[in-house]
Amino acid sequence: MLRPHVRTKICGVTTPEDAGMVASAGADAVGLNFHPPSPRAVSREAAQCATAALPPSVAAVGVFVDPEPDFVAAVLRHVRLDCLQFHGDEPAALCRSFGVPYVKAVGVGADFRFNAFANRYPDARALLLDAHDPIGKGGSGRSFDWAAWPRSDRPLILAGGLTPDNVAGAVAATRPFAVDVASGVEGATKGRKDAERVARFIKAVADA
Repeated sequence: MLRPHVRTKICGVTTPEDAGMVASAGADAVGLNFHPPSPRAVSREAAQCATAALPPSVAAVGVFVDPEPDFVAAVLRHVRLDCLQFHGDEPAALCRSFGVPYVKAVGVGADFRFNAFANRYPDARALLLDAHDPIGKGGSGRSFDWAAWPRSDRPLILAGGLTPDNVAGAVAATRPFAVDVASGVEGATKGRKDAERVARFIKAVADA
């Protein structure tokens, strides 16, 4: 019996060189961060260049945190995005209003209740579970207790503190639909991906 393919998203890509590199390494999706306070935030122009370096088989995902609707609409007019990912307190009505498939992210803290969260976003393409980070809203490099991973028929994406060294264990513990990594495959500079770490990460997911 064939094991399901666990998809890999490399998030916080900032350059066309890195976009092409992670696509060549076998990533299924690339995340482009449009949250200005993030050290991995990109302009529309930079995002255009990055998506131009992607083959059609690699999805481009736009990451937003409590954005103004006009801002998202302006990005979509200029950048080819296959999916939107929301990391704030956005209601489902806003998430779905752009006519693009969306992923809703949530921070998993001590008071996290999965069913209540999932029921608020019945039409999300997937639900992303990350470490609780009320300030940075993701990209912290911290993980949460994988024992809190819920049982669900919904596609679930695991994020938070993943690295080439721990992602195989994370996949074994949670059996997610996909994994999402940003800082765990970077070198000394935030937002620039390290080719060796990216290759090891993707191989570890495939081997898990």
